Amino acid sequence: MSEAHKWLLLGLVSVLFGILVLGNTVIATLAVTTLTGAALLIAGVLQIIGGLSGDRQTGSRIFAVLMGILMSFLGVNFLFNPLAGAISLTMLIMILLATSGILRIVFAWRVREAPLFFPLFLSGALSVLLAGYIWVNFAAATLSLLGILMGIELVLNGVGLILWSLILRSGGRQ
Repeated sequence: MSEAHKWLLLGLVSVLFGILVLGNTVIATLAVTTLTGAALLIAGVLQIIGGLSGDRQTGSRIFAVLMGILMSFLGVNFLFNPLAGAISLTMLIMILLATSGILRIVFAWRVREAPLFFPLFLSGALSVLLAGYIWVNFAAATLSLLGILMGIELVLNGVGLILWSLILRSGGRQ
């Protein structure tokens, strides 16, 4: 499988998941919150076990155990209080949208002579605009809004990856 085909496949999968998320935003948001809680809980327990075992210095062991307790606490909180988890994830999504959007704009500017410039710049700008929308309307951000924004981001990311694969396939590797 060529590199272009891999990017195309990844782009298509991203678009597909974006469409699935947009189809039922509330369930998608609750699923993400639940999975995040479970992952944090498992990681926290493993962190505690790792901190208690091994032959590290006392300071690093205490730090590892405290981080494990924090991760476990967050995981349990996400699992048993999904609304608070959804609010936390809304904030995280806002930060990730802003960061990834800014990075895509910067990267697009660095390759402004390439055919990739406009799609990459547009994708980054839309991500920054979505982050700004969440910031301005954070109090009104509901479970559905989070799911809608996640779905849009997945679709835009997928379109960008599909365009990248087409550029690679045409030999415009810049």
